[in-house]
Amino acid sequence: MPVTLTQIAQAAGVSLSTASRALSHSSHPMNAATRDKILGVAQELGYQPNLIARSLRTDRTYTVGIIVENILSPFIPPIIRGIQDHLRPAGYFSTIINSDWDPFIEEEAINSLNNRQIDGIIFVETWHRSATSIHTITDKPFVFVHRIFHSNSENSIRVDEVFGARLATSHLASLGHQRIAFINGPKDWDASKKRLQGFQEELAAHQVQFNRHFVKEGDWEVAGGYTATKKLLALTKRPTAIFAGNDLMALGAIYAIHEAGLHVPGDIAIVGYDNRNFAGIVQPALTTVTLPAYEMGEAAARLLLDLINHKIARVDTIDVQGRLIVRQSCGARKENWEFEEEQGSHAWRSKRRRKTTFPHPEDNIK
Repeated sequence: MPVTLTQIAQAAGVSLSTASRALSHSSHPMNAATRDKILGVAQELGYQPNLIARSLRTDRTYTVGIIVENILSPFIPPIIRGIQDHLRPAGYFSTIINSDWDPFIEEEAINSLNNRQIDGIIFVETWHRSATSIHTITDKPFVFVHRIFHSNSENSIRVDEVFGARLATSHLASLGHQRIAFINGPKDWDASKKRLQGFQEELAAHQVQFNRHFVKEGDWEVAGGYTATKKLLALTKRPTAIFAGNDLMALGAIYAIHEAGLHVPGDIAIVGYDNRNFAGIVQPALTTVTLPAYEMGEAAARLLLDLINHKIARVDTIDVQGRLIVRQSCGARKENWEFEEEQGSHAWRSKRRRKTTFPHPEDNIK
């Protein structure tokens, strides 16, 4: 028999209305200990809310649509994970649609979500739509997160690219480097412009001379980093440190340096950007700045819930800052290094499993 709200209220020693507010994640003021007790009892008894009844009562479906440009992008899964981890405690679930960089599929997806009466939409790494065009297609609250181009938009979550570039540059300058090069991405990208700005600002802050010959354009790929580094190595006075605009180009830079018979970090220090999964397991392990994908997902979900609950009407942009991960490639860490576990690996899943009270299907296998 399904567990009823009355049973939970009795087991928790609270009124029916108090149990209802806790289980519906109501914004009504409630003692945190009381709420936790009710939720704990509900979990122990195996309570499953009647979503249809709740939707009729609240005029909400407690479902959010997530439209992504390409689910294969390395940054989209952690963004989605951040979104879902923040939505779940609030009683929301999500529907994910891949638009495959096609504006027609994207519009079709928006219309499909409208027909399913979702409560809001989060657009991940999209760039076809402006806030103005979204308003003509749906009246649902919406949030943009990590837009590839034209990141200044209503209800937009983006990376603080200037801050991240300054972190990387500051680290190299603090290690005493005076000849610091920068391998940037394609010049028409917003991220490239902001990272170059941060690089120049931090050089000035450390009184390190900016040398335009030390700035090379890459393509975000390993080959681009390799080619740009070959040009830097051909200079009469080569740089002693390189800040690569992303980890793939940093990897290309390492290949070029080793091919030239030089060493990282002994001859040239390297710092990347993004903290891709391979950054902690390559040799040397790559010092890099995180692209805060999970944190952006959390921020996007938080903003959308505020919009759904009418706590705010709109915001312009919210910048999320990354952090510096110091490993071996800049020479700051040489000893006591341990390989890092890949997210999603067996070891990573085992650690996460130990943090939850829910049984695992294999627990009953002898």
